[in-house]
Order: sequence, then C-alpha cells, then structure tokens
Amino acid sequence: MVRTVHQCPCSDCQAGSNPTADEHRRLNLILSRLDEQQRRWVAAAESLRLGYGGFNCVAAITGMHPETIRRGRDELDADLAERPVDRIRLPGGGRPTAQKKTQPSSTT
Repeated sequence: MVRTVHQCPCSDCQAGSNPTADEHRRLNLILSRLDEQQRRWVAAAESLRLGYGGFNCVAAITGMHPETIRRGRDELDADLAERPVDRIRLPGGGRPTAQKKTQPSSTT
C-alpha cells in the first residue's frame, strides 16, 4: 500500500525550503511509513516535546485530529499497557467475518 506524504499547510512550508519546513516534511514522511497506532504515538511524543499547544500544532502539521494525538498521549502515559504487542487493533475490532454476517439470528 502506498501512502502519500501529508503536505503541511503552514506558511513556512508554503514559502519553500527552510528549517521549519524541512522539519515538518520529515515528520510527515516518517508518519507516512507507520501504521495507525505508531502514527498516534509518534505524533503524541512530538506534541509533548513541543509543550503547551503541541496537540494543535502537530495536528496542523500532520493533518491528524487532536483527539487522536491525545489518545496516543494517553496510551504512552500508560506505557502502552493496554495495547497488544502482536497486532495493530485491539481484539474484537474490525468487520465481522462473512460467516457471522450470513447466519440468521435466532428469535425465540
């Protein structure tokens, strides 16, 4: 799967090459190669590094929703204890199997 690199809409990035634009481009490049939970964690770590206003700043740079970044922060604060090591999503998530969808429900 090819994922496109998000283009930051900030004025520094629109102006062309400068240290801030290069930093934003690098962050978006890294995020484009990660899965959804890794993107959340990297964005959360970057927002924490920036300090106050970091969630909204990283959200503007990456195009991610601030609540997604906050969720990543909460997961990092809990040392990823609730996150499975061997899978991206928690058990029970996703679409139901075709067999479950086609079975008629029993009504009594």
